Amino acid sequence: MARKSLVGEVADDLLDRIVGSEFPPGALVPGELELSAQHQVSRMTVREAMKTLEAQRILSVQRGRGTFVNPVEQWNSLDAVLRAASAAVGNDVAAVQLIELRRMLETGACALAAQRVTPEDLDRLRGCLDDMRANHERGGLDEFVAADLAFHDVILEASGNVFLTAVFQPLHRVLAARRAETSKVPEIQRHAIAMHERVLAALETADPRAAREAMDEHMTQTLEDLMTFIQHKAGL
Repeated sequence: MARKSLVGEVADDLLDRIVGSEFPPGALVPGELELSAQHQVSRMTVREAMKTLEAQRILSVQRGRGTFVNPVEQWNSLDAVLRAASAAVGNDVAAVQLIELRRMLETGACALAAQRVTPEDLDRLRGCLDDMRANHERGGLDEFVAADLAFHDVILEASGNVFLTAVFQPLHRVLAARRAETSKVPEIQRHAIAMHERVLAALETADPRAAREAMDEHMTQTLEDLMTFIQHKAGL
């Protein structure tokens, strides 16, 4: 994994302190001089890190007063919001809420895709499934996760709704990290393959209701796997 830049390290550390309630919403964060001394970096590095968090609406600059933390509802970085939610309610609750969001978005996308899917889309879905099966057998976790995510991407594209694709795009980094965690469990991989097979079969019928139900079953299985293999194992 590539090493973070100094700007990224400073921004990430400050976000950790915000998420950890050292600087709650409305709080004034330290200035450039103080942060540069703490991190032993230049003021320019700190300034760029602050601009990064400002662009994500995590921070806001009030001229003549300083830089303040915005309420989480104003943040536009899904990754940052997930970190804040995980800290506030716990990783297990945040993971469940993420699946709830996916259920709302992806069942509708699948119903739309059933009406608009092309033979080429179906071939791509079959290819993703083949990759999932092959990497499940050979133990290629990263490749399995990539094929899993690609399967869902094809469905979003096949829905023909550009707004759905745009709304879902910020979820990718978060979903990749979550899939890498859950897909370490071979049984979860087997369930994922079976659920993807059902979704593909429903899309092949071009029946929106069947496609919606198949994706809903997939989300239910994902939630059950989370409860059984991840949270139960961790004693949550």
